[in-house]
Amino acid sequence: MTRKIRLGILFGGKSAEHEVSLQSAKNVIEAVDREKYDMVLITINKQGQWHLADTSNFLLAPDNPQLIKLAPSDDKLGIVLGDEDHLFIRLKNKAPIDSLDVIFPVLHGPYGEDGTIQGLLKVANVPFVGASVLGSAVGMDKDVMKRLLKDAGVPIARFVTLSRDEGEHPGFQELRDRLGLPLFIKPANLGSSVGVHKVSAEEQFEPALHDAFQFDTKILVEEFIQGREIECSVLGNENPIASVPGEILPQHEFYSYEAKYIDEKGALLEIPANLPADVVTAIQNMAVRSFRALCCEGMARVDLFLRGREEIIINEINTIPGFTRISMYPKLWEASGISYGELIDRLVTLAIERHDREKTLKTSYV
Repeated sequence: MTRKIRLGILFGGKSAEHEVSLQSAKNVIEAVDREKYDMVLITINKQGQWHLADTSNFLLAPDNPQLIKLAPSDDKLGIVLGDEDHLFIRLKNKAPIDSLDVIFPVLHGPYGEDGTIQGLLKVANVPFVGASVLGSAVGMDKDVMKRLLKDAGVPIARFVTLSRDEGEHPGFQELRDRLGLPLFIKPANLGSSVGVHKVSAEEQFEPALHDAFQFDTKILVEEFIQGREIECSVLGNENPIASVPGEILPQHEFYSYEAKYIDEKGALLEIPANLPADVVTAIQNMAVRSFRALCCEGMARVDLFLRGREEIIINEINTIPGFTRISMYPKLWEASGISYGELIDRLVTLAIERHDREKTLKTSYV
């Protein structure tokens, strides 16, 4: 009998997207094939403490996005680097946790999607799902992401980056003259539309800056793109493939946090998007091109605008996209012929393949 894969599901985190991570993890855990995997649930609370969670009771209010939270646990975990057989120990009795074959970080935002967790797992020599350190870091920082995409010749919206530490920043009128109206203001290192504001008038400008700066020391001011909102999922390592594109039809003023995760009627999803075949191919090619330009691996969701019939403008890439029941990443793959369960299998396989490939590299010159 084939041994089950010991799969660690890592979720929660110190990010403002903590609750989104809980929703995503819930769906991943429900979809994991118990015949193939032994699951170990590892949670990170909002204070950054790591715990071993009970697979039968790890969430409170799991079906309410506004109240969902981690169930209390006193089973704190410590991390032991350099011991390939036991990465984690239970702090209450110093008992080691048997080694994990692969870890799936179902984390969103800083301290999870930005390369920090990936760096830890890489040092620990544990295979993990998704982009590695570099791809995760540049995928999280929208300022760096957009500069790299621009350098690669990928079309992006015009933007200005503001730093909280730079003192005076361009005012509303200057940015309006450079970028037009409305403006979009967003934290550079956050997702799920947290801290994002659509600014159409001067009196909205400073409050939007203030709110965005609460989540990051660097923010972006972007031009508004009048176009269709399209998303495309990418899967793979050296030879990534793209899903059919889907279209988002927001029922709110824009695709806000509430529209994504709270209000089930906050956006209509058209999957696949109603697009000509040649435009579909162009979008898929641009999604893969962006994925490669940003050194991504495993998975990503590429968000873009379609202006007119065929002008594609890349908005951003998400290296750990949402896995909730209304999230586009798994839904696009389902429409492309890959079920939720099979998608998890492929992501785990890609993680192990990359880890095995990296093990063949020399670590000593002598």
